[in-house]
Amino acid sequence: MDPIILSRLQFAITTIYHFFFVPLTLGLGYFVAILETIYVRSGDENYKRLAKFWGKLFVINFAMGVVTGLVQEFQFGMNWSVFSRYVGDIFGVPLALDSLLAFFLESVFLGVWIFGWDRVSKGTHAMAIWLVAIGASISGFWILIANGFMQHPVGYVLNNGRLELVDFAALITNARGWLLFLHTISAGFVTASFFMLGISAYHIFHKQNAQLFKKSFQMAAIVGFISTLMVGITGHFQGDQLREVQPMAAAASEALWETADPAPFSVIAIFDSSGKEEVWSLRIPYALSMLYFLKPEGEVEGINDIQKEYEAKYGPGDYVPPVALTFWMFRIMVGAGLLLVAVAAYALFLLWKKWPDNWSRLIKWLVWIIPLPYIANTAGWILTESARQPWIVHGLLKTQEGISQNLTVGLVSLSLISFSLIYAILMILDIYLLRKYAKADPSGSDILSLVPDKSDNI
Repeated sequence: MDPIILSRLQFAITTIYHFFFVPLTLGLGYFVAILETIYVRSGDENYKRLAKFWGKLFVINFAMGVVTGLVQEFQFGMNWSVFSRYVGDIFGVPLALDSLLAFFLESVFLGVWIFGWDRVSKGTHAMAIWLVAIGASISGFWILIANGFMQHPVGYVLNNGRLELVDFAALITNARGWLLFLHTISAGFVTASFFMLGISAYHIFHKQNAQLFKKSFQMAAIVGFISTLMVGITGHFQGDQLREVQPMAAAASEALWETADPAPFSVIAIFDSSGKEEVWSLRIPYALSMLYFLKPEGEVEGINDIQKEYEAKYGPGDYVPPVALTFWMFRIMVGAGLLLVAVAAYALFLLWKKWPDNWSRLIKWLVWIIPLPYIANTAGWILTESARQPWIVHGLLKTQEGISQNLTVGLVSLSLISFSLIYAILMILDIYLLRKYAKADPSGSDILSLVPDKSDNI
């Protein structure tokens, strides 16, 4: 172990912990906003109860996301100061806009929403949660624009060993960043849909306000099916674009060693202990070319040829990412996504059948589907970040070159262990709170029950 590996591991752990909360925040905020808007327009108190019920779960998740997210930017200075100096002029713009436009928008209007029940007009209160949801999307946009630059640098010049932004329009229209954003937003709606679907199914099965939760079940089933399809569509376009801007990452995710036309698709593969050599694989002829070009022909570059190209372009070195990791993360992500499509279709089938007599027995297992989007989300981010290696900024700065100077194994190990323990405690607390309030009667879903003082002086 060395400071580079430990720092990468620390950033990976804290990022994965944080990303457990991000997708649910991105999607669930819009569900709460829609439910409250229906209440404002129709006057139906049932939708107010649902808005408060799901809103309470949203607030718990949002708070955990903020706490775990604060650490991310500090690590740039603590562990990756060379990288921070190198890209600071680029990263400063989206990260500043994230704080100024998104974080303050979310925090201010979330406060209005929490404490504004019966204190502001219904329309103003509903507008507050819409602004919170939109603010979360804006935040995701700027973060992914920054990440998109790391994946595909645009709009910059290299001056005195640092990157400088010369084309802001190129930065915010970077196709890599937009595809990451659309894919992540779609995944957020998937996560929120199955979160809502599973909890609604629990209440319906236990005959706790069943008629009320059938409304949220219906909404989640419809949005869940549409959003799972959107994840697949945006993922397809993202894969096409990845082959153009990061051909090594695309080849590694498919474990395609030799350039082929037509190219086969590996269903499963076994690798040696290094994770970079294939021992055995099951391949479907023509399938990879079909996925990329929508026809049974088309050349796809292999790892070995791309390695030679990179050596000629960037100098001697190993430019092959951990193939086994990227290969399996891609298949876990896709496999989980396909299963989610099937579950969403099944939920729609139950709605189409208008709740058959044995519907209670047919949906009781849906609560166990809630973790599946989280598995897909985590696998997707591990794939995205590991497939870019050895680059921290693709084609410009290697990961090993971005580390802070004078870091010691002991120092990084201490922070790694500390962060891991603290985040584990926060995760346990989050699951406890979500489980507690998800099982509660929505009649008592006063959002102010999360805070100790209900007075007007809060």
